[in-house]
Amino acid sequence: MSTLERLREAIANTLKVPAAVITDSTVHTDIAAWDSIGHVNVMMAIEQTFDIMLDVEDFARLDSVPSIVAYLREQGIS
Repeated sequence: MSTLERLREAIANTLKVPAAVITDSTVHTDIAAWDSIGHVNVMMAIEQTFDIMLDVEDFARLDSVPSIVAYLREQGIS
């Protein structure tokens, strides 16, 4: 399973939306459930899915699938 597929699944499960809703260009404003609480939950899901620890300072910039994928690549996850 690719990084994008794992991320899509994690976001979809966390926000309780179909995985098909999550695309490689999805931003937080595209999904109503991706509000402030949903965002924290998405961050925790990313940590669990990819076995990493996110810095709280990074939360604000990780507000879209493209930004999260780029961050994961920076961390050596591809």
